[in-house]
Amino acid sequence: RICGDETMTRKRVPLGNFVTEYSARNKNNEDIPVYSVTNSQGFCREYFGKEVASKDKTTYKIVPYGYFAYNPSRINVGSVDWQRCETQVIVSPLYNVFSVSDELDRQFLYYFLKSNIGRQMIRAKAAGSVRDNLKLDMLKEITIPESSLDDQRHCTATLDNLQYLIEFRKKQLKELDNLVKARFVEMFGDVIRNSKSWEIRVLADIASSRLGKMLDTKQQTGECSYPYLANFNVQWFRFNTENLNQMDFNEEDRIEFELQNGDLLVCEGGEIGRCAVWHNEIQPCFFQKALHRVRCNRQIVHPDYLGWWFKYNCDHDGFATIAGAKATIAHLPGVKLKQLRVAIPPLELQEQFAAFVEQTDKSKV
Repeated sequence: RICGDETMTRKRVPLGNFVTEYSARNKNNEDIPVYSVTNSQGFCREYFGKEVASKDKTTYKIVPYGYFAYNPSRINVGSVDWQRCETQVIVSPLYNVFSVSDELDRQFLYYFLKSNIGRQMIRAKAAGSVRDNLKLDMLKEITIPESSLDDQRHCTATLDNLQYLIEFRKKQLKELDNLVKARFVEMFGDVIRNSKSWEIRVLADIASSRLGKMLDTKQQTGECSYPYLANFNVQWFRFNTENLNQMDFNEEDRIEFELQNGDLLVCEGGEIGRCAVWHNEIQPCFFQKALHRVRCNRQIVHPDYLGWWFKYNCDHDGFATIAGAKATIAHLPGVKLKQLRVAIPPLELQEQFAAFVEQTDKSKV
């Protein structure tokens, strides 16, 4: 669409016209940086540690600057990129590596392969193969609209500018979160060590809490189906409410598990303590067992303060003893949640902080 609606009616040409396989390997076991390609970061080194560096790398594939590489089983989710990090890098032997002719702009191809329509075509082409792997021959069969290099570069420049703006806005959002973090510490100090000597109360005394409903697929009839939040729907101070899963909630369940404005949803597992305050994003909505619903006594504690209290603890290993041995999956059971010792500043101070959070959230919007 960025390139213009006329691209939909243009002649389409196969990628095979521009793509050539490159299969050089690190046969001499040279000390070349090992990279991976992820859907979020593209070429990156973070996925490999010291262990990989000591392995035999003679079968690893070389990726020169400007060449593409992709994971055949993950290109369908966007794990593809062209190498712009170093003169040459090496990747797993499982990867496919290819060069692109001068008639096709590399960044234009990158955006196409990462786009929704590009990934749809990749999925359709790979469907039915082993683990839905996209072989290079399959990639070559995918078609793109025929366009001049000038058109491609115009399109790419527009998308580059949009991507820059997106990344800039993300940085702004992060800085606003940092501003709230700084304000929290300024107002309340170190709430783990209680540096300002606030009153300490156990969570059970300041809020009611319970886990959500267990999903039992055998009991689902679809007769009283409603959307619910699962663990992955709760991010720090926000909810992902797109395409929520549904399950049955009878009349008794709806009374017990319906979310109300101001409820704090806290993750039991994964990143324990990750939470967000519910503000009736959709109605009605319920919650699954992997989440705690914490309903604050508003005469004692404000949910915005309590949410950032959880965040401070997560950022400063305040829940290390709860997480237990690293070999096990960290989780926050209901009994331990109720026993958490919470620093409770004066309610007036909490409300001042909540007003600051509200203003910051408006800036985010």
